[in-house]
Amino acid sequence: MSCQIMNYKSSSSPLAFVLNMLMAYVVSALCHVEFVLENWSTFGESLGRNSYADLLTGVWKFDTSAIIYVNLLYALMMLFPCHLKEKAGWQMAAKWVYMICNGLCVVMNLADSVYFKYTGRRTTASVFQEFRNENNLADVMGAELSNHWYLVLVGVVLIALMWMMYRRPKGVLKLIGAKDNFRYYSVAILSFALFVPLAICGMRGGATTAVRPITISNANQYVNRPIEAAVVLNTPFSIIRTIGKKTFVNPNYYDSAQLDKIYSPLHVPADSAVVKRKNVVVLIVESFGREYIGRYNERLEGGKYKGYTPFIDSLYEHSWSFDYTFCNGRKSIDGMPSILSSIPMFVEPFFLTPASLNKVSGIAGELSKEGYHTAFFHGAENGSMGFQAFARATGFKEYYGRTEYDADKRFDGEKDFDGTWAIWDEPFLQYYGTVMSDMKEPFMTAVFTASSHHPFVVPDEYKDVYPEEGGNVIHKCIRYTDYAMKRFFEYAAQQPWYKNTLFVMTSDHTNLSTHEEYQTDLGLFGAPILFFDPSGEMPVGRSHAIAQQIDIMPTVLSYLGYGKRYVAFGKDLLTTPEDETWAVNYNNGIYQYVQGDYVVQFDGQNVKGVYNIKDDWMLRTNLKGKTTVEASMVRRLKGIIQSYMDRIINDNLTIQ
Repeated sequence: MSCQIMNYKSSSSPLAFVLNMLMAYVVSALCHVEFVLENWSTFGESLGRNSYADLLTGVWKFDTSAIIYVNLLYALMMLFPCHLKEKAGWQMAAKWVYMICNGLCVVMNLADSVYFKYTGRRTTASVFQEFRNENNLADVMGAELSNHWYLVLVGVVLIALMWMMYRRPKGVLKLIGAKDNFRYYSVAILSFALFVPLAICGMRGGATTAVRPITISNANQYVNRPIEAAVVLNTPFSIIRTIGKKTFVNPNYYDSAQLDKIYSPLHVPADSAVVKRKNVVVLIVESFGREYIGRYNERLEGGKYKGYTPFIDSLYEHSWSFDYTFCNGRKSIDGMPSILSSIPMFVEPFFLTPASLNKVSGIAGELSKEGYHTAFFHGAENGSMGFQAFARATGFKEYYGRTEYDADKRFDGEKDFDGTWAIWDEPFLQYYGTVMSDMKEPFMTAVFTASSHHPFVVPDEYKDVYPEEGGNVIHKCIRYTDYAMKRFFEYAAQQPWYKNTLFVMTSDHTNLSTHEEYQTDLGLFGAPILFFDPSGEMPVGRSHAIAQQIDIMPTVLSYLGYGKRYVAFGKDLLTTPEDETWAVNYNNGIYQYVQGDYVVQFDGQNVKGVYNIKDDWMLRTNLKGKTTVEASMVRRLKGIIQSYMDRIINDNLTIQ
């Protein structure tokens, strides 16, 4: 009996482990189905044009990677060859590990099916930095749970089913001999030995030495559209694979001499520049997508579309606008660097990476050198979204947030707070104008509004004025913010500084959409850009050109006759010929470059698509390899990417 030990006669742990892992696959697949259904307006029509075999292959590959990453501890508890794992207490602990890890994955996937509507991509690890300064997330999440109660129900059902269907090893502890003991360890060691290489291959996304660990961008090989990569991906994978990863890598497409000839963000003023000591006011309007503005969409709905912005429509008539206007990112934290510092979002939001410690400048920083009074305004709690840190880093000397608003006896901070995010737009824009009237000219200021934002409510006194309409909860907020803008301009027009001011209006990003034209890979980036000078010195009318947020800084500085060199990744719209204007953005591992009538989609190594946006705005006919402009467009895009990466990596975003 000396060789006898307490153990199962034959362990069923490997079989139970396999069955539970299969259940994780099934639950993940159901989360994919829910993701598509929740975002049917984005995927419904186009998803069927993909190869279902490719879609399923991609889903399987990325789910496998995520499931193995998430269940590594569980696998160790179930497969490591030792007798301890057969005890009831150990198995109960293993079940809880399995349920907690996989239950969190269910929650993340379901929650991201809602958040995707606002970002157009799966959430990555940067989300933890993006909201680290927010104190109202509990209120926001509470509102979302109420609005999407059915997803809460789905999550409860899926997690409950996982609990009930979970398989535990079967058997009874008994005395066994050396022969059975040998059999037990043979099975256990073989199972563990098989799992290790399979797990490594699964996490990497392949078995050959040529396969690198798959990343988010690899999802594009299984779909036709960059935005559809989100269907193949899952949120746990997107977060896990971006934790601690090096964001910016120089692709080294060209040597330095070639790069300077292809593209350079260095702007050198013309000798003939005439200095204008004008004030600059930049209005960054939360979620104010181009779709909501009637004058930008004369052909929408057969020419019957009126939009939700009567005031901006009237301002449009006296402003300089463009045929195609794009934002350079999909989040507020993307919009700030793009608009005010001419730094687009590539890979991850610039100010959520270690590169945020680089020396940076912007419109405020450059104009401060010329004696401008600079200030940034945002009606949320000071520090919210990292805007205060950004403002200081890029040259704004003053910051006015909710703290300053509450301290101003001319306004009622308690009454004017929306209860979730910030001061309502109408009173805060009045405050903005009032503070500017106390400033010494010339000044450069920027304001970031907040009311056209989740949870999509308007002040009580306007609930009957701006009811729900158009099948989109944001429309009433857009109408309210448009009215707040009207009130601001009515106030500004009475001030002595008004006619000596250049106003720039844009949005940080787009938001909830109801028209398929704004659900394409380009439509998702459709943001308004207006330049308005009451003195009439700025051009008026629509230019047959392409404009983007990163063009605002060089265009403003050019208009003012700024005489110093500076770095800006955008172009000067005043001096760039219309047929040479361009725009660039990035989403789900794909760079999009627009110039002339075409857009090129590029994954950093290979062209994925070429489309004629003039004749095929819905991007249905891929012209890859069939146009004469593809090579030159890719060459220019590579130059932009490399210059961006090189300057960020080497902290070379300013002129020393």
